Amino acid sequence: MNNNLFWLVPLGSIAALAFAYYFFKQMMKRSEGTDLMKKIALYVREGAMAYLKQQYKVVIIFFIIMTILFSILAYGFNFQNPWVPFAFITGGFFSALAGFFGMKTATYASARTANAARNSLNDGLQVAFRSGAVMGLVVVGLGLLDISIWFYVLNWVYPSTLTDGHNLIVVTTTMLTFGMGASAQALFARVGGGIFTKAADVGGDLVGKVEAGIPEDDPRNPATIADNVGDNVGDVAGMGADLYESYCGSILATAALGAAAFLNDTETQFNAVIAPMLVAVVGIILSIIGIFMVRTQENANQKQLLASLSRSINFSSILIVIFSLGIIHLLGLRNPWGVWGAVVTGLVTGIIIGKGTEYYTSASFKPTKAIADSSATGPATVIISGLGMGMISTTIPVIAVVVGIVLSYLFASGFVFSNAAMGLYGIGIAAVGMLSTLGLTLATDAYGPIADNAGGNAEMSNLGPEVRSRTDALDSLGNTTAATGKGFAIGSAALTALALLASYVEELKIGLLRIGQDVIELGNGVLINVKEAQIADFMKYYEVTLMNPKVLVGVFIGSMMAFVFCGLTMNAVGRAAQKMVDEVRRQFAEIPGILDGKATPDYARCVEISTKGAQLEMIFPSALAVLVPIAVGVIFGVSGVMGLLVGGLGAGFVLAVFMANSGGAWDNAKKYVEEGNLGGKGSASHKATIIGDTVGDPFKDTSGPSLNILIKLMSMVAIVMSGFTVAFSVL
Repeated sequence: MNNNLFWLVPLGSIAALAFAYYFFKQMMKRSEGTDLMKKIALYVREGAMAYLKQQYKVVIIFFIIMTILFSILAYGFNFQNPWVPFAFITGGFFSALAGFFGMKTATYASARTANAARNSLNDGLQVAFRSGAVMGLVVVGLGLLDISIWFYVLNWVYPSTLTDGHNLIVVTTTMLTFGMGASAQALFARVGGGIFTKAADVGGDLVGKVEAGIPEDDPRNPATIADNVGDNVGDVAGMGADLYESYCGSILATAALGAAAFLNDTETQFNAVIAPMLVAVVGIILSIIGIFMVRTQENANQKQLLASLSRSINFSSILIVIFSLGIIHLLGLRNPWGVWGAVVTGLVTGIIIGKGTEYYTSASFKPTKAIADSSATGPATVIISGLGMGMISTTIPVIAVVVGIVLSYLFASGFVFSNAAMGLYGIGIAAVGMLSTLGLTLATDAYGPIADNAGGNAEMSNLGPEVRSRTDALDSLGNTTAATGKGFAIGSAALTALALLASYVEELKIGLLRIGQDVIELGNGVLINVKEAQIADFMKYYEVTLMNPKVLVGVFIGSMMAFVFCGLTMNAVGRAAQKMVDEVRRQFAEIPGILDGKATPDYARCVEISTKGAQLEMIFPSALAVLVPIAVGVIFGVSGVMGLLVGGLGAGFVLAVFMANSGGAWDNAKKYVEEGNLGGKGSASHKATIIGDTVGDPFKDTSGPSLNILIKLMSMVAIVMSGFTVAFSVL
C-alpha cells in the first residue's frame, strides 16, 4: 500500500494553513488609514463578532441535541457506528472555525484595502485578494486536516488485512458522517448570515437611497454599519462554511465510492480512497502559486480586472490537469486515463459554470445591460427582465452539469454504462476536480465582501472621488466574483450531492450488517450476501423505481422542500427588513440633525435588530432541513428517502442557479447605472434599479446560496440516519 503517500495529505493541509497565516500577518502590517477609518472598521468588527458569538450559542444548542440523539442511536440501539457522534461534532467545529478565521480576517482587511486604494488600484486589489485568500486556504487546510486525522484514527481502530477490504468501507462511511456536522453549521451560517445582511441592506436601501436620496454607504444612514457587518457574516463566514462542506463532502464521498468499487483488491482500494485527497493536495499548492499571480494596472476596466483574476485561475487549472494525471498513474488505478478524464471533466464543468454566471451577471455583457436598459420604464420592467434572464441563465449550468455527469461516468467506467461502481467513482472524483483549486476560487469570492466593505469605509471616511472610484471598481469586480462564486458553489453542490446519493447506498449496506441482516432477497429465491451486494442489487431490493409510489412521493416532497425553504427564508428577510425600515425611519424622525450630518445615528441599534431577527428566523428553516429527511425515512423507508434526495437535488439546483443569477444581475445593473450610464445616480433609472437590486438581495445572498447547502444537508442526514431507516419504517 502507498501508506507513505497518505502523509502528503496532512502536510498539504499544514502548508495551506501556514500560507493563510502568512497572508494574514502581511495584511495586518498594513495601515488602516485615518482615525475615522479605524473607528468605522472597529464598528464593523465588533458588530460581526457580536453576531457570530450569538449565532454560535444557538448552533451549540442544536449540536448538543443532535449529539445526544446520535449517541442514543449508536450506543443504545447499535444503529450507528460509535464514532458518529464525535465525527459529527468535529465536522461542525472545523466548519465554524473556518468561517470564524475568514470573517476575522475580512473585518481587519476592509479599512486596509480602502487605505491601500489611496495609493493605487493594484495595491487595493492585492490587499483585498490576499485577505480573501486567507479564507480560501483556511477552508482547504482545515478540511484536509480534519480528513487526515479521522482517516488515521479510524484506520488504527479498524486495521486492514491483505484479504479483506471491508475495513475501508467502514472507515470511509464513518468519515462521511462528519459532513453532516459541517452541513448543519454551514446552513445556520448561510441562512442566519443571509437574513442579517439582507435585512440591513434592504432596510437601508429603501429608506436611505429611495426615500431620503442619500448615497450608498453614507454615514448618515443608521443601517450602514449593519449592512457592512452583514457582508462579512453572510458572504464570508457563510460562504466559507458552505464550501468547506462541499470540499470535504466531495472528497469523502469519492473515498467511500472508491472503497466500494475496489473491494476485492485491497492495494488498489487504498489508492482509490486516497486519490481524491492527493488531488486536493496538489490543488492547494497550485492555488498558493495562483494567489501570487493576481495583479492589475492602474485605470484597469472591469474586463481587465476580471482578466487579472482569470489568469491565475486558468494557470492553476491547467497545471492541476497535468499533475492529476501523474497522481492517478502513480497510484496505479484501473483505467487511469478514464479516471483522469473524469477529473478534467469536473474541472472544465466548474469553469463553464463560472463563465456562464459571469456572462449573465456582469455589467460588461449584454444580459445585465439589458436589465439596466429596462429601467427606463420603471422598476416593474427591471424586475420582470431580471426574473426572465435568471430563468434563461439556468441553461448553461444545467447543461454543463448534465454533460459533466455523463462524461465523468463514461470516462471512469470505460464507456460501459453497466459498470456503475467505477462510473459513480468517476462522478465523485469529477466533483473533487471541480473543487481542487478551491483555495484560489474561494479567494476570489471572499475578496468580494472585503472590497464592498472597503468601498463603504471610503465613502463614510470621505476619502475623495479618486479613491472612491478605485474602491467602486474593486466593489463591482467583487459583485461579479461573488456571483461567479455562488454559481460555482451551486454547481459543485450538485455533483457532490450526486456522489453523496451513491454513498448513501453504501451506508445502507453498513446499516443492514449492524442490525444482523447478512443476506438480501431479490425475488425468485435469489439471495445475495450483503457484503457482496452492488448498488443495482440494493435498488432492486428496496424497489427504487419510478413505478414505486414511495419513490414518487419522495421526489415530490424533495422538490417541494426547495420552494418551501426559499419561501421561508425570503419571508424571514422581509420581516426582518420591515423592522429595519421602521428603525431607520424612526431615527430620521426622532434624532435631529442626522440628515444634515450634525448628529450620529444609533448604528448599534440596527446591528442589534438584524442580529435578533437573524437568530430567530433561521431556526425553523434549518430545523426543517434536518427533520424532513428523518420523517420521510420513518414513513416511506429507503425508497422514499432516495426519491426525496433526487427531487431536492433536481429542483434545488435549478432554483438556486436562477435565484443567484437574477440577484447578481440586478445588483450589477444598479452598479452599471451608478457608473454614470442611463442618467447615473439619483435618476429615475437609478431608483428603478435600486428596487430591482432590493428584490434580488434575498435571492442572491439568502435563499439561493442556502439551497445548495439544503440539498447536501438532506443527503448527509439521510446518510447518518441510514441505520435507523433500514431498521424501521412504517411503509
